[in-house]
Amino acid sequence: MIKTLPAEPIAIRSVEAFVFRYPVRTPVRTSFGIMRDRPAVFVRITDGEGAVGWGEVWCNFPACGAEHRAALVLSVLAPLLEGKRFEGGPAQAFDKATAQTAVLAIQSGEPGPLAQSIAGIDLALWDLCARRAGQPLWRYLGGANGHIPVYASGINPDDPAAIALAQRAAGHLAFKLKIGFDADRDVLNVQALRHALGDDAPLMVDANQAWSLEEACGMAERLDGFGLGWLEEPLRADRPWHEWQALRSRSSIPLAAGENLAGLDAFDEAMQSQALSVVQPDAAKWGGISGNWSVIARLFDAGLRFCPHYLGAGIGLSASGHLLAAAGGGGLLEIDSNPNPLRTDLCPALGRIEDGFIELGESPGIGVEPNLERLAQSIRSG
Repeated sequence: MIKTLPAEPIAIRSVEAFVFRYPVRTPVRTSFGIMRDRPAVFVRITDGEGAVGWGEVWCNFPACGAEHRAALVLSVLAPLLEGKRFEGGPAQAFDKATAQTAVLAIQSGEPGPLAQSIAGIDLALWDLCARRAGQPLWRYLGGANGHIPVYASGINPDDPAAIALAQRAAGHLAFKLKIGFDADRDVLNVQALRHALGDDAPLMVDANQAWSLEEACGMAERLDGFGLGWLEEPLRADRPWHEWQALRSRSSIPLAAGENLAGLDAFDEAMQSQALSVVQPDAAKWGGISGNWSVIARLFDAGLRFCPHYLGAGIGLSASGHLLAAAGGGGLLEIDSNPNPLRTDLCPALGRIEDGFIELGESPGIGVEPNLERLAQSIRSG
């Protein structure tokens, strides 16, 4: 059972947003789209006494999304929060921002971008509170230690075995392959990874909502003999849960989803379906820590596994790691295997992956103090 979130008062002086883009040499491919650069929106919040916290807003898609979400932070949310005091801490600020933008989200047709912007603000507020307390975020949230298991994610369909072996050399023991491109190619790629990594290596696959129920059932049957840890988002996230239940009944591979769910009701419905074995909320996409804390408690009560989704930059990844460490439960943290200084420069724990684990350390907050000027230089020279 996870602990109750702290509720120390916080007064917000300023809310800032910064956009960065890293121009990748090799595009990151999914079944629904290609990332030709790696965007990031970082949020910096300063309280009335000058303490600072950092958060990150999910902005991978569409390609122009980063600038748009930064504008939402600055033009919509900053005026709601600046100069305000929240006696109940970040969770109260999260609830207020969500409630006060609920009608706007409907009117604008943008519940996702607004929720993502609020999530980044929430992460910054929790980082600020932990820094102010002089504690790493995982301990501030009630965790026992900062030692967490990780897996190499974002393995593209082009020569995946070489990528996975390089990640194993870097310290990873578990891996996740992108599929959902072509059925025969997907199966050959899984087969290649199994051959390269051996039968005992934890191996998962992510279809990124690629298939219909009929296609998913067919692919699950073809993938059944590879000992997969989970099959992620084989169906569209908006498909009815009876389809997910039908797929589960026809496959022995555990099903995983959650990055595209938003709100307690949506997660409750997912858990009540009993279709999922692994639940993967993305704290920079919806909920931050305040919203996802209740989700995690409920999925633990349901006997499910919490493995946070993350495929962005280092601030959100660090926050996700601290959230996993605080919650416990033995889940894995997702680590993108594609080059990106916006991730590696802002997540110091990634510098040392040993036997599939990282150590988040004892530095206050999420453990990183971003130097925006140095980061911009790193991108230019990378």
